[in-house]
Amino acid sequence: MKNSIFANSKGLSVLFLVFAMLLMVTIGYVFSYLVLAKQKSIIFPIHSNQAFYIAQSGVEYAILYGSDRGWRSTTDLLRLNNVGVNQRNLGNGRFTISYNNAIDTLTSTGEITGSTEKRVIKVSQMSQFLRLIFDPAFPPPCWCFGTRRARFYIKNVGSNIVTLTAFSGTWTQPPPARMINRIDMAGNQKFNGNYSSGDPTTDFNRPVGSPSQTINPGETIEVLLRWNANTNATNIVMKFYTASGDMFTFNLDPEGDGLPICVVGC
Repeated sequence: MKNSIFANSKGLSVLFLVFAMLLMVTIGYVFSYLVLAKQKSIIFPIHSNQAFYIAQSGVEYAILYGSDRGWRSTTDLLRLNNVGVNQRNLGNGRFTISYNNAIDTLTSTGEITGSTEKRVIKVSQMSQFLRLIFDPAFPPPCWCFGTRRARFYIKNVGSNIVTLTAFSGTWTQPPPARMINRIDMAGNQKFNGNYSSGDPTTDFNRPVGSPSQTINPGETIEVLLRWNANTNATNIVMKFYTASGDMFTFNLDPEGDGLPICVVGC
């Protein structure tokens, strides 16, 4: 009788042990499932945030890329759609940009490698972010007084006043070398001296005491570059700067075949 009771106790202990082990395995499985599910749920917002910031980088890239090349019109900005320009890898993802000149809108799409997560940012009135542009309502850059003076018009399409204080420039020309010896803006002299292609950034020095040029929002001004003699220059790129270092690039001759002759003299 005693042996039977002892045997039953041992059997119950084994059953209890088996039950406890099954319970622990079940709890372990549930916890591991919850951890994996939690990790997966965290990945989605991480990828979403990453895709957003990559798309934002695409916007900044487009603005800088266009500005550095002196693209100032909606037609110029169409070149953002060119293969090799419209897509860049960044970190573990990439952005793709496209520009619609009919509605002046840039679209930047950020995506993560190995993920279906994408974020899209659209920038309306893209050309206004470039602030200073060639004014399409005025004649394009042209030569007057032979090839000694180049004239063009720039417009402030931004919402803030722009005050220019310095310039730099490069151009290609046959020998002998020529120098810019005067720059006029809005009919007023801003520089007097001798500036050769590729020289360092040079401050305006006219008028004495206040050598700067202010361009109000919506305002268009005439810019007149004067060389010391006929130059026959091509690939003329002028850069103007604010006191805080903002740079505005104007490529007067993007085709590299020289400027046309102005219809009206200057």
